Amino acid sequence: MGAKNKVISGDYLNKPVVSVSGKALIGVGMFKQLELNKTNVMDYEVVDQESRKSAASAVGRGLAGSLLLGPVGALAGLSAKSKGIHIIAIQFKDGKKSLIEVDDKKYKAIMKSLF
Repeated sequence: MGAKNKVISGDYLNKPVVSVSGKALIGVGMFKQLELNKTNVMDYEVVDQESRKSAASAVGRGLAGSLLLGPVGALAGLSAKSKGIHIIAIQFKDGKKSLIEVDDKKYKAIMKSLF
């Protein structure tokens, strides 16, 4: 099973995450897209098996803990990690927050634009 390539929790829920010309975008409307870059992203955290010790510790630490919507959301999001699937907690400069699930291609585009 592949990555959902969409927002799985928080603001922009169920909106698609796409990669166009090396840029990662969230499709927020019919013709409107939000680019994931340093201009509008304040902070982000990769939430996967390598970066966590347990669901409980993830809920208690930093950005990911504040973005995951309660313990149920934390368990669902953290257990979804498998090869080629990445979960990223994003806090936008406008105060909105999203938890996204993406494949390797979109993950690389996001990491490149946020570096």
